[in-house]
Amino acid sequence: MEFLIRKAKATDMSKVLDLIVELAIFEKEPLAVEISVDDLIRYGIGSSSDFDCFVAEADNDIVGIALVYTRFSTWKGRVLHLEDLIVSKNMRGKGVGSALLDRVVKHASDLKVKRVSWEVLDWNTPAIQFYEAKGADVKRDWDVVHLNEEGIKKYLSKLSPCKS
Repeated sequence: MEFLIRKAKATDMSKVLDLIVELAIFEKEPLAVEISVDDLIRYGIGSSSDFDCFVAEADNDIVGIALVYTRFSTWKGRVLHLEDLIVSKNMRGKGVGSALLDRVVKHASDLKVKRVSWEVLDWNTPAIQFYEAKGADVKRDWDVVHLNEEGIKKYLSKLSPCKS
């Protein structure tokens, strides 16, 4: 099957969201997705977007995505973060993931970043093997740390009032 890798358009964002939900279900977090199609369009389309999204299109259907954004490393400088690389279940093993990762790495090179980084769940053996086969170094001695929206509120509620 042939497919095309291209930059996402606003009209793709409904299918992009479907794939994000598919990933959340796979990662055993079916209720974790809070964003909307409008959010994806608002923050991902246009000259001042917060992220770039590449899609894999086959037979006029979006069958995979790679969503990336730049960040800054105090050790390396500009870094490209791969938030998610998702291939629909029925398209896995057909080269879509490799093509999306290729596009991400080319984008990183175009941006002249020092590193591409992302997370992978420790139980997702097929993904770990895929990334390692591509030459990625899976850091098993680092833990991901999150402070969610509720955690931010609790944290702030415990701060002493600032004295100016």
